[in-house]
Amino acid sequence: MATLTNLPPIARLSSKVIRILGCNPGPMTLQGTNTYLVGTGHRRVLVDSGESKTADAYIKLLNNVLNEENATVEHLVVTHWHHDHIGGVEPVHNLLKSLFPSDKRPTVWKLPRSSDEHETSNDEKSVQWEPLRDDQVMEVEGAKLQVKYTPGHTSDHACLLLQDENILFSGDCILGEGTSVFEDLHDYLLSLDKILEMRPKIIYPGHGPVLDDPLPRIQYYIRHRKQREEEILRILEEEGNNKPMTGMNIVQLIYKDIPNKWPVAWYTVEQHLRKLLKEGKVSQEQEGGWWRVQGKL
Repeated sequence: MATLTNLPPIARLSSKVIRILGCNPGPMTLQGTNTYLVGTGHRRVLVDSGESKTADAYIKLLNNVLNEENATVEHLVVTHWHHDHIGGVEPVHNLLKSLFPSDKRPTVWKLPRSSDEHETSNDEKSVQWEPLRDDQVMEVEGAKLQVKYTPGHTSDHACLLLQDENILFSGDCILGEGTSVFEDLHDYLLSLDKILEMRPKIIYPGHGPVLDDPLPRIQYYIRHRKQREEEILRILEEEGNNKPMTGMNIVQLIYKDIPNKWPVAWYTVEQHLRKLLKEGKVSQEQEGGWWRVQGKL
């Protein structure tokens, strides 16, 4: 893993936002999941909750912040279903119950997932949540957060726009360092275009440091994916002229000198091919394997 920016466990990012790390660093989570306490009054919004296996350490940090701020959580917004964002919901509930026994449980919000998805997690199954709507506004003292539906990383992915300041909580759609993975590249690029049109002033990502100048990062994400797409189409036209090719055939040409990257790269190339298939730029000879440029013999 490349050297990452050192992030403190707790950081006040503005008068309205405090970042609390999920205490779960790793290859996929970078410094850990960023959770955010948003608002200025007693009742606030918590964006994401970390994961269950590191919940004890995270809850200690959250407890310190809530006591220091004399605050509670009225709304807990989960940006998407992955365990490192939804896994801490129940521990957060338990903390709030111990701090404010007479208060009702905070409302947990999340966008629904696509109906044809079967993959799930025990953390997701155990959480009772209310469905978010695109452009829904959630308001607490000092903050108005607008939901922005941004599928691609997952089918239920949401970003949140802090309206008065044009600051975006980007979840895993845009990271503070490195590039994000995705379930559907076609939808992911549409979401990046949507965010680019919003022109956020600052991005608070789901992992990694704050992006104070986010537009170049968004443009890089889009440019990087389009360059890879052009390379795949070129290979299909030049190398697969007389026969269809597999995703692994393409991977071995793009990464011919670094075979250790082939397994991970295969997934990305397959995602590109599925996007191109959806757009009618390639055709699929048989399920799970052979690809060619649309119209090529």
